[in-house]
Amino acid sequence: LIMLKLAAVKRDKFGKQLKSARTAGQLPTVMYGRKAETTPLFVKTLEFKKIFDAAGESSVIALAGLSGENNVLIHDVAFHPVTGEPIHADFYVVEKDVAIEVAVPLEFVDVSPAVKELGGALIKVLHELKIEALPQNLPTKITVKLATLTTLESQILVRDLILPPKVKVLNEPEEVVAAVTVVKEEPVEETAPVDLSAIEVEKRGKEEKTDEELAGPTAPPSSPVS
Repeated sequence: LIMLKLAAVKRDKFGKQLKSARTAGQLPTVMYGRKAETTPLFVKTLEFKKIFDAAGESSVIALAGLSGENNVLIHDVAFHPVTGEPIHADFYVVEKDVAIEVAVPLEFVDVSPAVKELGGALIKVLHELKIEALPQNLPTKITVKLATLTTLESQILVRDLILPPKVKVLNEPEEVVAAVTVVKEEPVEETAPVDLSAIEVEKRGKEEKTDEELAGPTAPPSSPVS
């Protein structure tokens, strides 16, 4: 297994000049662990983004450039609310003989026959799985094979997943990972046809009434003068 590497340099722990450092392409980070001293660091933002895309938060990477290499997990990343760019990250130092708990992303592969042939709808309930393992046994992802969903009532449960060796799942075994459901068609409300002749008659009646109202009351015939 080839471990990804990321170069780091120490920085001022009081956070001075962080804005200018970010502008210059440096990402402020901090490294800590159960037995490791908390250490503020800088890493190159572009390099970090490449490593994060490949490793996520469930793969061990080697943090180089310090006194020896430190095996770490990217534990937490803060992003700018507008640009979406990373603005800070935490590195957690792992120990070779101490198991750790992480959330590993699920990768859905294949096509469900129930969706392709029977017109069902696929529902992905889980997108990550909580596991426990030694750092060297952590998987980057866990595969979910959708080809097993063959009927409209099919489900994939946590207990159905094939895990790598020496990996313990922490989710409930009966928790649903993915399922197929029947697509329900929305009922179409029938609208009564519009009677145009009735509208025309009503309109004409209003017009006639209006003409009478405009003419005003008719004067009674005058009595003949005797």
